[in-house]
Amino acid sequence: MVSNEMQDACDETCQGSEPTAAEIKEAMMDDDTAGALADLFRALSDPTRVKIIYALLHRELCVHDISTALDMGQSAVSHQLRYLRNLRIVKRRKAGKTVFYSLDDDHIEQIFVQTLQHMKHG
Repeated sequence: MVSNEMQDACDETCQGSEPTAAEIKEAMMDDDTAGALADLFRALSDPTRVKIIYALLHRELCVHDISTALDMGQSAVSHQLRYLRNLRIVKRRKAGKTVFYSLDDDHIEQIFVQTLQHMKHG
């Protein structure tokens, strides 16, 4: 019986499509860019980090506030914030002895909100 589902391989007579594979290869992102993008999505693969980002969508918060909102210890939250800061997803600001965290820029917010909307749409 022949399945009507699309196959993941080209037919033997396939001549490719426009633009050609060579043109796509020429325009392909470099390995460093691909790695950085993969790192961003890897950061979003952890539920705790997703919750931290979601909390920071609303406003700048200190570690205590994030810990309380997530019902987690400050040490665990600080570890995740350091990871997110190293990837330039969040930034910090010191006010005296208190460190406040916020999203690094509007692009992070847009990526997160668009992805969340996509998940709710499905």
